[in-house]
Amino acid sequence: ALLGPNGLNLLMRDSSVELFGTVGLLYIMFLAGLEIDMADFKKNSKKSIIFGMYTFLIPMGLGLLAGIYIMGFSLLTSVLLASMFASHTLVAYPIISRLGLTKEKSVATAVGGTIITDTVALLVLAVVARSVGGDLDTMFWVTLVGLFSMYIILMFLILPHLSYRFFQFVGEKGRFTYVYVIGVMLMASWVAEIIGIEAIVGAFFAGLSLNQLISNKGPLKNRIEFFGDAFFIPLFLIFVGMQVDLEVLTSNSDVWIIMG
Repeated sequence: ALLGPNGLNLLMRDSSVELFGTVGLLYIMFLAGLEIDMADFKKNSKKSIIFGMYTFLIPMGLGLLAGIYIMGFSLLTSVLLASMFASHTLVAYPIISRLGLTKEKSVATAVGGTIITDTVALLVLAVVARSVGGDLDTMFWVTLVGLFSMYIILMFLILPHLSYRFFQFVGEKGRFTYVYVIGVMLMASWVAEIIGIEAIVGAFFAGLSLNQLISNKGPLKNRIEFFGDAFFIPLFLIFVGMQVDLEVLTSNSDVWIIMG
Protein backbone atom coordinates (compact mmCIF):
# COMPACT_ATOMS: atom_id res chain seq x y z
CA ALA A 1 0.00 0.00 0.00
CA LEU A 2 2.87 2.35 0.83
CA LEU A 3 4.98 1.68 -2.27
CA GLY A 4 2.17 1.14 -4.79
CA PRO A 5 0.34 3.51 -7.19
CA ASN A 6 -1.87 4.92 -4.41
CA GLY A 7 1.08 5.52 -2.07
CA LEU A 8 4.57 6.70 -2.98
CA ASN A 9 4.15 5.29 -6.52
CA LEU A 10 7.50 3.50 -6.47
CA LEU A 11 6.05 0.23 -7.80
CA MET A 12 3.68 -0.16 -10.75
CA ARG A 13 0.83 -2.66 -10.69
CA ASP A 14 1.75 -4.25 -14.03
CA SER A 15 0.75 -7.58 -15.58
CA SER A 16 3.53 -9.55 -13.84
CA VAL A 17 2.39 -8.37 -10.40
CA GLU A 18 -1.21 -9.24 -11.26
CA LEU A 19 -0.17 -12.69 -12.55
CA PHE A 20 1.79 -13.64 -9.43
CA GLY A 21 -0.86 -12.06 -7.20
CA THR A 22 -3.56 -14.19 -8.83
CA VAL A 23 -1.45 -17.35 -8.51
CA GLY A 24 -0.85 -16.43 -4.86
CA LEU A 25 -4.60 -16.23 -4.22
CA LEU A 26 -5.12 -19.62 -5.87
CA TYR A 27 -2.23 -20.98 -3.78
CA ILE A 28 -3.88 -19.82 -0.54
CA MET A 29 -7.15 -21.55 -1.46
CA PHE A 30 -5.25 -24.66 -2.55
CA LEU A 31 -3.41 -24.83 0.79
CA ALA A 32 -6.72 -24.38 2.65
CA GLY A 33 -8.12 -27.42 0.86
CA LEU A 34 -4.90 -29.36 1.40
CA GLU A 35 -4.98 -28.77 5.19
CA ILE A 36 -8.45 -30.26 5.71
CA ASP A 37 -8.57 -33.83 6.99
CA MET A 38 -11.12 -35.52 4.72
CA ALA A 39 -11.16 -38.71 6.83
CA ASP A 40 -12.33 -36.76 9.88
CA PHE A 41 -14.81 -34.86 7.71
CA LYS A 42 -16.39 -38.11 6.50
CA LYS A 43 -16.68 -39.43 10.06
CA ASN A 44 -18.37 -36.24 11.26
CA SER A 45 -20.14 -35.37 8.01
CA LYS A 46 -23.66 -34.96 9.45
CA LYS A 47 -22.52 -32.62 12.24
CA SER A 48 -20.24 -30.75 9.83
CA ILE A 49 -23.07 -30.18 7.33
CA ILE A 50 -25.39 -28.82 10.04
CA PHE A 51 -22.66 -26.64 11.53
CA GLY A 52 -21.55 -25.49 8.08
CA MET A 53 -25.06 -24.40 7.14
CA TYR A 54 -25.37 -22.47 10.43
CA THR A 55 -22.04 -20.73 9.85
CA PHE A 56 -23.18 -19.82 6.35
CA LEU A 57 -26.86 -18.90 6.80
CA ILE A 58 -26.59 -16.82 9.99
CA PRO A 59 -23.82 -14.41 8.84
CA MET A 60 -25.30 -14.43 5.32
CA GLY A 61 -28.63 -13.29 6.71
CA LEU A 62 -27.04 -10.68 8.97
CA GLY A 63 -24.91 -9.42 6.07
CA LEU A 64 -27.97 -9.03 3.84
CA LEU A 65 -29.85 -7.10 6.53
CA ALA A 66 -26.83 -4.88 7.20
CA GLY A 67 -26.28 -4.21 3.51
CA ILE A 68 -29.90 -3.41 2.62
CA TYR A 69 -31.28 -1.73 5.74
CA ILE A 70 -28.23 -0.17 7.41
CA MET A 71 -25.98 0.68 4.45
CA GLY A 72 -28.71 1.15 1.85
CA PHE A 73 -26.90 -1.01 -0.74
CA SER A 74 -28.61 -2.73 -3.67
CA LEU A 75 -29.56 -6.40 -3.38
CA LEU A 76 -26.56 -7.66 -5.40
CA THR A 77 -24.10 -5.51 -3.45
CA SER A 78 -25.65 -6.70 -0.19
CA VAL A 79 -25.40 -10.36 -1.29
CA LEU A 80 -21.72 -9.83 -2.11
CA LEU A 81 -21.12 -8.20 1.29
CA ALA A 82 -23.02 -11.00 3.02
CA SER A 83 -20.99 -13.69 1.25
CA MET A 84 -17.84 -12.09 2.70
CA PHE A 85 -19.50 -12.20 6.15
CA ALA A 86 -20.26 -15.89 5.61
CA SER A 87 -16.90 -17.14 4.32
CA HIS A 88 -14.04 -17.82 6.71
CA THR A 89 -10.67 -19.56 6.86
CA LEU A 90 -8.96 -22.06 9.16
CA VAL A 91 -6.57 -19.41 10.44
CA ALA A 92 -6.22 -21.09 13.86
CA TYR A 93 -5.68 -24.58 12.43
CA PRO A 94 -1.84 -24.53 12.60
CA ILE A 95 -2.07 -23.74 16.34
CA ILE A 96 -4.57 -26.57 16.86
CA SER A 97 -2.27 -28.88 14.89
CA ARG A 98 0.77 -27.99 17.01
CA LEU A 99 -1.23 -28.69 20.18
CA GLY A 100 -2.18 -32.14 18.85
CA LEU A 101 -5.93 -31.44 18.94
CA THR A 102 -6.79 -32.16 15.30
CA LYS A 103 -8.57 -35.43 16.20
CA GLU A 104 -11.01 -33.72 18.58
CA LYS A 105 -14.65 -33.95 17.43
CA SER A 106 -15.16 -30.21 17.78
CA VAL A 107 -12.15 -29.51 15.55
CA ALA A 108 -13.24 -32.07 12.95
CA THR A 109 -16.74 -30.59 12.92
CA ALA A 110 -15.44 -27.03 12.56
CA VAL A 111 -13.10 -28.04 9.74
CA GLY A 112 -15.90 -29.88 7.93
CA GLY A 113 -18.18 -26.90 8.42
CA THR A 114 -15.57 -24.71 6.77
CA ILE A 115 -15.68 -26.90 3.66
CA ILE A 116 -19.47 -26.45 3.44
CA THR A 117 -19.47 -22.74 4.25
CA ASP A 118 -16.66 -21.70 1.94
CA THR A 119 -17.91 -23.80 -0.97
CA VAL A 120 -21.41 -22.31 -0.79
CA ALA A 121 -20.03 -18.77 -0.28
CA LEU A 122 -17.78 -19.15 -3.32
CA LEU A 123 -20.71 -20.39 -5.41
CA VAL A 124 -22.66 -17.31 -4.33
CA LEU A 125 -19.71 -15.22 -5.52
CA ALA A 126 -19.83 -17.01 -8.88
CA VAL A 127 -23.53 -16.24 -9.29
CA VAL A 128 -23.04 -12.58 -8.35
CA ALA A 129 -20.14 -12.26 -10.80
CA ARG A 130 -22.27 -13.81 -13.56
CA SER A 131 -25.24 -11.56 -12.78
CA VAL A 132 -23.04 -8.49 -13.32
CA GLY A 133 -21.60 -9.77 -16.60
CA GLY A 134 -24.70 -11.48 -18.05
CA ASP A 135 -28.21 -12.77 -17.46
CA LEU A 136 -29.28 -15.25 -14.79
CA ASP A 137 -31.70 -17.05 -17.10
CA THR A 138 -32.86 -20.68 -16.92
CA MET A 139 -30.11 -21.84 -19.25
CA PHE A 140 -27.49 -20.38 -16.91
CA TRP A 141 -28.78 -22.40 -13.95
CA VAL A 142 -29.15 -25.61 -16.00
CA THR A 143 -25.65 -25.17 -17.40
CA LEU A 144 -24.14 -24.30 -14.02
CA VAL A 145 -25.73 -27.28 -12.23
CA GLY A 146 -24.89 -29.72 -15.05
CA LEU A 147 -21.32 -28.60 -15.59
CA PHE A 148 -20.71 -28.26 -11.84
CA SER A 149 -21.87 -31.85 -11.30
CA MET A 150 -19.48 -33.06 -14.01
CA TYR A 151 -16.72 -30.97 -12.44
CA ILE A 152 -17.32 -32.57 -9.02
CA ILE A 153 -17.03 -36.05 -10.60
CA LEU A 154 -13.79 -35.02 -12.32
CA MET A 155 -12.26 -33.52 -9.16
CA PHE A 156 -13.26 -36.11 -6.57
CA LEU A 157 -13.52 -39.38 -8.52
CA ILE A 158 -11.26 -39.21 -11.57
CA LEU A 159 -8.46 -36.86 -10.45
CA PRO A 160 -7.62 -38.68 -7.16
CA HIS A 161 -7.33 -41.97 -9.09
CA LEU A 162 -5.02 -40.44 -11.71
CA SER A 163 -2.96 -38.68 -9.03
CA TYR A 164 -2.60 -41.88 -7.03
CA ARG A 165 -1.19 -43.62 -10.11
CA PHE A 166 1.17 -40.70 -10.71
CA PHE A 167 2.53 -40.65 -7.14
CA GLN A 168 2.80 -44.44 -7.17
CA PHE A 169 4.97 -44.23 -10.29
CA VAL A 170 7.04 -41.12 -9.49
CA GLY A 171 6.92 -40.88 -5.67
CA GLU A 172 6.93 -37.68 -3.60
CA LYS A 173 10.56 -36.75 -4.14
CA GLY A 174 11.91 -34.70 -7.01
CA ARG A 175 10.75 -31.61 -8.84
CA PHE A 176 8.27 -33.43 -11.10
CA THR A 177 5.81 -34.06 -8.26
CA TYR A 178 5.75 -30.37 -7.32
CA VAL A 179 5.24 -29.37 -10.96
CA TYR A 180 2.39 -31.91 -11.17
CA VAL A 181 0.67 -30.56 -8.04
CA ILE A 182 0.91 -26.93 -9.21
CA GLY A 183 -0.28 -28.00 -12.65
CA VAL A 184 -3.34 -29.69 -11.10
CA MET A 185 -4.11 -26.54 -9.11
CA LEU A 186 -3.88 -24.28 -12.18
CA MET A 187 -5.82 -26.64 -14.46
CA ALA A 188 -8.58 -27.09 -11.87
CA SER A 189 -8.82 -23.30 -11.53
CA TRP A 190 -8.90 -22.81 -15.31
CA VAL A 191 -11.64 -25.42 -15.82
CA ALA A 192 -13.67 -23.84 -12.99
CA GLU A 193 -13.50 -20.50 -14.82
CA ILE A 194 -14.61 -22.14 -18.08
CA ILE A 195 -17.76 -23.67 -16.55
CA GLY A 196 -18.73 -20.36 -14.95
CA ILE A 197 -17.56 -20.57 -11.34
CA GLU A 198 -14.65 -18.75 -9.70
CA ALA A 199 -11.11 -20.02 -10.17
CA ILE A 200 -10.58 -20.00 -6.40
CA VAL A 201 -13.29 -22.69 -6.10
CA GLY A 202 -11.21 -24.86 -8.43
CA ALA A 203 -8.04 -24.27 -6.43
CA PHE A 204 -9.87 -25.13 -3.20
CA PHE A 205 -11.28 -28.33 -4.73
CA ALA A 206 -7.82 -29.26 -6.06
CA GLY A 207 -6.49 -29.10 -2.50
CA LEU A 208 -9.38 -31.26 -1.24
CA SER A 209 -8.80 -33.74 -4.07
CA LEU A 210 -5.09 -34.20 -3.31
CA ASN A 211 -4.95 -33.90 0.46
CA GLN A 212 -5.28 -37.63 1.18
CA LEU A 213 -2.49 -38.40 -1.30
CA ILE A 214 0.09 -35.95 0.06
CA SER A 215 1.78 -36.86 3.34
CA ASN A 216 1.49 -34.12 5.97
CA LYS A 217 5.15 -34.50 6.96
CA GLY A 218 6.57 -35.58 3.62
CA PRO A 219 9.01 -33.67 1.39
CA LEU A 220 6.30 -32.68 -1.11
CA LYS A 221 4.11 -31.05 1.55
CA ASN A 222 7.14 -29.18 2.91
CA ARG A 223 7.99 -27.98 -0.59
CA ILE A 224 4.42 -26.81 -1.23
CA GLU A 225 4.27 -24.87 2.05
CA PHE A 226 7.77 -23.41 1.59
CA PHE A 227 7.08 -21.96 -1.86
CA GLY A 228 3.71 -20.66 -0.66
CA ASP A 229 5.06 -18.97 2.47
CA ALA A 230 8.24 -17.64 0.83
CA PHE A 231 7.01 -16.58 -2.62
CA PHE A 232 3.43 -16.88 -3.85
CA ILE A 233 1.47 -15.74 -0.78
CA PRO A 234 3.70 -12.67 -0.08
CA LEU A 235 3.30 -11.64 -3.73
CA PHE A 236 -0.47 -11.97 -3.39
CA LEU A 237 -0.43 -9.75 -0.29
CA ILE A 238 1.73 -7.18 -2.11
CA PHE A 239 -0.74 -7.28 -5.02
CA VAL A 240 -3.66 -6.66 -2.65
CA GLY A 241 -1.79 -3.90 -0.84
CA MET A 242 -1.06 -2.11 -4.12
CA GLN A 243 -4.82 -1.88 -4.76
CA VAL A 244 -5.53 -0.22 -1.41
CA ASP A 245 -6.38 3.46 -1.60
CA LEU A 246 -5.89 4.95 1.87
CA GLU A 247 -7.70 8.15 0.83
CA VAL A 248 -10.96 6.19 1.02
CA LEU A 249 -10.60 6.15 4.81
CA THR A 250 -10.92 9.94 4.94
CA SER A 251 -13.28 10.53 2.02
CA ASN A 252 -16.35 8.57 3.15
CA SER A 253 -17.70 7.91 6.64
CA ASP A 254 -19.61 4.84 5.40
CA VAL A 255 -16.29 2.99 5.16
CA TRP A 256 -15.84 3.22 8.92
CA ILE A 257 -19.41 1.99 9.50
CA ILE A 258 -18.78 -1.05 7.27
CA MET A 259 -15.50 -1.83 9.07
CA GLY A 260 -17.23 -1.47 12.43
